[in-house]
Amino acid sequence: MRLSRAFPTPARPLALSLAVALAPLLAQADPAADPPADARALLTTKCGACHLPVEGGGLNRIDQSRRSPEGWDMTIGRMIAAHGLTLTANERLTLVKYLADSHGLAPEESAPRRYLLGRDFTRVETPDDKLVAQTCARCHSYGRIALQRRTEDDWRKLANFHVGQFPTIEIQQAGRDRNWWEIASQQIPKRLGSRYAFESEAWSDWLKHQVVAPTGSWRITGHRPGWGFYEGVATVAADGTDHFKVSMQMNYANGQQETAEGKAVLFTGYEWRATVRQGGQEIQQVFALTADGQTLKGRWFQPGIDSIGGTLEAVRADAGSMARLLAVQPAAIKAGTTQKVTLYGSNLKGEVALGDGISAKVLESTADKVVVEATAARGAEAGARAVRVGSAKLAAGLALYQTVDFIVIEPGQAMARVGANQGAMPKVPVQFESVAYAYGPDGKPGTDDDIRLGYMPATWSVDNATPYAVSMNDVHFAGKLDANGLFVPGEAGPNPQRKFHTNNAGDLEVTAVVQDGERKVQASKPLVVTVQRWNDPPVR
Repeated sequence: MRLSRAFPTPARPLALSLAVALAPLLAQADPAADPPADARALLTTKCGACHLPVEGGGLNRIDQSRRSPEGWDMTIGRMIAAHGLTLTANERLTLVKYLADSHGLAPEESAPRRYLLGRDFTRVETPDDKLVAQTCARCHSYGRIALQRRTEDDWRKLANFHVGQFPTIEIQQAGRDRNWWEIASQQIPKRLGSRYAFESEAWSDWLKHQVVAPTGSWRITGHRPGWGFYEGVATVAADGTDHFKVSMQMNYANGQQETAEGKAVLFTGYEWRATVRQGGQEIQQVFALTADGQTLKGRWFQPGIDSIGGTLEAVRADAGSMARLLAVQPAAIKAGTTQKVTLYGSNLKGEVALGDGISAKVLESTADKVVVEATAARGAEAGARAVRVGSAKLAAGLALYQTVDFIVIEPGQAMARVGANQGAMPKVPVQFESVAYAYGPDGKPGTDDDIRLGYMPATWSVDNATPYAVSMNDVHFAGKLDANGLFVPGEAGPNPQRKFHTNNAGDLEVTAVVQDGERKVQASKPLVVTVQRWNDPPVR
């Protein structure tokens, strides 16, 4: 089933969905956007009435903080909603662009929390500071804090703002078992002012960096859950200062093909944000450009249904670009077998090597891909092999294994949300996939030496997870799991057919079974089906 047909993108007003605020802005981007000098004048005109000048230059609050493009757009959205600020779409984009460029985050600062920018909400966060997490991350993600940089004084003002904006915050976050306000107003600003300081060497160095424009030809590979691996090409053309037109051709392993056409803006010299029309749907791209301008990497997703999307890695494919090896498919080979293996990359040429215990007979060779007949020795040691094509190398490109020892079901944290097939709050599905592993030298699962073998087809099933779920017959009402591992939740709202007329939430368990020769390898994981999320900011 084509996911793009199953989940149409609803039309949602800006006030209801700041989560996709950058999407309409990018779609309406003016290639002749205001240069920085005019942008600063616009900032003074629109914001100077409330944010007064400070000694040494700049505007109060604005010039004491740094954040991501989404973070600045959230701030501007709040000024519009709470303080009556009026902006055209182009003015708003101009301000976000200027602020992200002049008061943004260096790549090293945003890297640990990019999952939030790419709206990948399938993991449990690891906080950098336990006290900060206990005080602040009970109401929003820890990463939302870590994607900001402020002076200690501005962190303190933020604590005061929280109390003024949310008077019951101490009760809401269960803080009455401690001297909450002393912690929030004194200890936390000092910690944050040190850990996430406004001034940093990383940011100072980045401001000196010469930005490399992403224009040109690119070779792309990626993975879309439910569809599998894909490869293709992309072209990026200038459309104004830091504004671009992008076109893509994507060829999936399952035989599907998609094209993507749209507009992009480069914020902060590396933050690629694009809105494209892909497979008949509007898609947002959140990628990061490396400092040398040679690699573009990140996640793309469907606005409003961000669980539907995929990952992408792109490398330069212009004439004269260095040879790069991006992917090997399939990603694993069983000892004692022979199979066709394809190596994908850019400007590939030279001898092929698949690693110890694996021989390769070249069947087809172009600059974009090399197809080989690979044979793995029966007694070869299990493990990941580095793969080479001439000077291009991919570490851990191909795994050799004896047996599939266990499987892991992705995503890490599975949560679906009921909704409507048409309307303001669509259903949020979960696309499950089974990932095969072999034990490493320690012979135990879930340790650092496990050998990832890649995605393998599975037989899927779903059942009630708890005795209460059985009593409520959750598996009947909460949604359906198809043969490809796609779980589509039920309709929102009270259901008169259910006990107590409750909604279609449920507590389920999903099971995958992978066939490895004559053996069956099985794994299960919880699936929570819950209600709609009405408050969904750009950075949760």
